[in-house]
Amino acid sequence: MTLADFRLTVMPQFESYLREQLATTLEAKDTIFQSMDYSVAAGGKRIRPMLLLATLQALNVPVEQGFSSAAALEYIHTYSLIHDDLPAMDDDDLRRGKPTNHKVYGEAIAILAGDGLLTFAFELLGKDETLSASKRIALMTALASAAGPKKMVQGQVLDMEGEKQALTLAELQNIHQKKTGALISFAVEAAAIIAEASEDITVELLKYANHFGLAFQIKDDILDIIGDETILGKKTGMDQLHDKNTYPSLLTLEGAVTALEKELMAAENCLTNAQKYAEKQGIVMNKALLEALLSLLR
Repeated sequence: MTLADFRLTVMPQFESYLREQLATTLEAKDTIFQSMDYSVAAGGKRIRPMLLLATLQALNVPVEQGFSSAAALEYIHTYSLIHDDLPAMDDDDLRRGKPTNHKVYGEAIAILAGDGLLTFAFELLGKDETLSASKRIALMTALASAAGPKKMVQGQVLDMEGEKQALTLAELQNIHQKKTGALISFAVEAAAIIAEASEDITVELLKYANHFGLAFQIKDDILDIIGDETILGKKTGMDQLHDKNTYPSLLTLEGAVTALEKELMAAENCLTNAQKYAEKQGIVMNKALLEALLSLLR
C-alpha cells in the first residue's frame, strides 16, 4: 500500500474512530466535551497516529488493532498542545488554523479539557478488549512513560527553562528527544508491542523513530522561519519571539537543512536493518510505507 492510499483509506477510518470515542462516552451538551472535541476536531497532520498505524501495516498486522493506541496517543498530543498554548506557557492565539482552546473556552476550561484528554486516553486503552490484558498494560505503561515527567513533560520544562539561554546542540537535542520525540517513539513502540515484534526489529524501529522525531523537530524549526502561516495553521516567528533555542539559531538555516537530511538518511538505514532482521525471521516487512513517511519531512 502506498502512502497516498494509506492516507485515503486507513486515516479516514481512524479519524472517525477518534471522534466517535469522545462522542459515545461524553455528553454532547457538556462544555467539557465541546472543548475537548474542539481541539481534537481541529485536525492537524496526525503524524503520530499515522506512524503507529503505518508501522503495524509494515509489520503485516491489521491496523484496526492499533486504533485505540493511536487515538490515545493523539488525545495526549492534543492535550499537550492545549496546555502549550496557554498564556502561562507559549501564549499562542492560533493552533491548526483556528483560535486556540483558551481563546474560545477560557483558560480554566482549556486546562480541564487538556486534563480530560490526558485521562481519557488511558481509559480508552484500558477498556480495549480486542487486545490482551498484558498488551494493554504494556501500552499504558509505555504511554505514561512517554508523556510523563521523565520525557514529554520534562522536555517542556527544559524548553521553557532554556529560553533566553544559550544551549549547546546536545542540550537542544535532549529537549527535543523528550518534548517531541517521546510521543513519536511511543507510536513505533506501541506498534511493536501489538505486533509482538522481536527485540532486534524493535530496537531498529525505535532508532528509526528517534531519528524521525529529531527530523520532525528540525523541520518544525525551519518552517517557523520560512513556513506559510496559512498552510501551517499557526503563527510563524514564535521561536524568535520567545527567544528559544532552535536548530537554525544554532546551526544557521542552511546547517539545519543539512542536519535534517542527515537524520532522514539515518532513519532510512534503520529501516533497512529492521527489514534484514525480519527476513532472517521469515517475516515480510513493508518498509516502503515507513520510508514514504520520511518524505513528508523533506
